[in-house]
Amino acid sequence: MTLTIKILNQGYEMSKLLIVEDDENIIKMLEVTTSIAGYESDVCRDGPSAVEAINNNDYDAVLLDVMLPGCSGFEVVGQIDTEKTPVIFLTALQDVTDKVKGLKLGAEDYIVKPFEAVELLARIEVILRRRNKNKKVLKYGAITVDAEKHIITKNNEIITLTPKEFELFVFFLRNINIALTRERLLSGVWGYEFIGETRTVDAHVQQIRKKLSIQDSLVTLPKLGYRLDSLDG
Repeated sequence: MTLTIKILNQGYEMSKLLIVEDDENIIKMLEVTTSIAGYESDVCRDGPSAVEAINNNDYDAVLLDVMLPGCSGFEVVGQIDTEKTPVIFLTALQDVTDKVKGLKLGAEDYIVKPFEAVELLARIEVILRRRNKNKKVLKYGAITVDAEKHIITKNNEIITLTPKEFELFVFFLRNINIALTRERLLSGVWGYEFIGETRTVDAHVQQIRKKLSIQDSLVTLPKLGYRLDSLDG
């Protein structure tokens, strides 16, 4: 079980979740499950405190019960920005109309209790992957990449990469811990119409390693391609 959960959380920095639940047994179960998977979490036990916490913090996802003291989970969703903070409803309400209501309000997912821990973690992973793909600012250790402004810094110092080096590094960042063939990198960064040799990728990777000092984490896969390893091991 532990190995399965660790695999689910590959490729992300420590993500932070908010658990909104008033049942202490369920809270403990969610805290243990998410911590084993490598997530940090805060807990709120009622609707109003959840609204305040979500609006004043940057959570990667919220696990939200529907039946809460103070105000319902549905009401909580109506008072937050679900574009900024994705929500997964966790509820004993099995009626389809309740599920439709929750999704229409902006929730990313709706899971009926009881549920398996692995199922929950898989749903969280899908949301974090989607959120990561849309991120404009990406972090990798001391390296920060602003994909929109095309700026990359390390320890707050600007690092100059060529346009293709920049695109290639961003591609690696969005596919951490994934083995990428040279052909996949060519098609993903240069485009399918690009006519060139795979050593084009090799030359760009060498420059990225040198400029960012990531020789150990940007790994060569013999006869295949490359993989950018996460820094948390």
